[in-house]
Amino acid sequence: MNVYLHELRSYKKSTITWTISLCAITVIFLLIYPSFSGNSEEIKKIFEAYPESVRKAFGISIDGITSLLGFYSYVFLYVVLCGAIQAMNYGTSVISKETRDKTADFLLTKPVSRIQIITSKILAILTSILITNIIYLIVAFIMANLMKKEAFNVKIFFMISFTLLFMQILFIAIGILTSVILPKIKSVISVSLGTVFGLFIANMCASVIGEEAIRYITPFKYFDFPYIIKNGSYEVRFIILQIVLIVIALIASYVIYVKKIQFNFY
Repeated sequence: MNVYLHELRSYKKSTITWTISLCAITVIFLLIYPSFSGNSEEIKKIFEAYPESVRKAFGISIDGITSLLGFYSYVFLYVVLCGAIQAMNYGTSVISKETRDKTADFLLTKPVSRIQIITSKILAILTSILITNIIYLIVAFIMANLMKKEAFNVKIFFMISFTLLFMQILFIAIGILTSVILPKIKSVISVSLGTVFGLFIANMCASVIGEEAIRYITPFKYFDFPYIIKNGSYEVRFIILQIVLIVIALIASYVIYVKKIQFNFY
């Protein structure tokens, strides 16, 4: 419990900063929505002038962009991008910071098992992410209701919003695996940005090319917002894929961490 509380406190400032940032993105864009939807025909003409490849790359759907859910899903893509950076940063730093700050040996002298140590760390970053998501959901929902021109499907709004948490959990798992494989990372942020932006660019390429196979490579394609709005459901195959990837990454992280620590400690 002491490790968990210590880790939770260490992420306090970062959690506050990221939470404010994610909320600010949505608040600023949703403040624009009333004037945006009020000129729907002009807006559609502007987007129609863009090449189709550009519209696909940035997830712009002309038919739905002027509706609240369509506009929100477009904005939300960039909220997810920032949230992925936050999660990847947390996951990558969870082990590497002990090596970088040279506190790993001290931590291992405490009467706690290695599994308890990594579990406490993971629970701490998951708690921080959960706090971010709860506050974000409240702020986003309030703003959506204040800015709406007509009633919108609340279920679909929350389905889109919950994908932030799902994506962050996946990137946490990827980050943790990275941190146990490469514990001596000097710059966590460079690894986080490189990984997230690389996968985001792959997402844009997949949208332009329209190649179905690429969707399995980048997590940003696991949740297709137009599909969610149209069908009111997630694509089961990608939910299963995400769960499998998370489980594999976490199991591998535990195994590698315990074996490496045992080797280094003894």
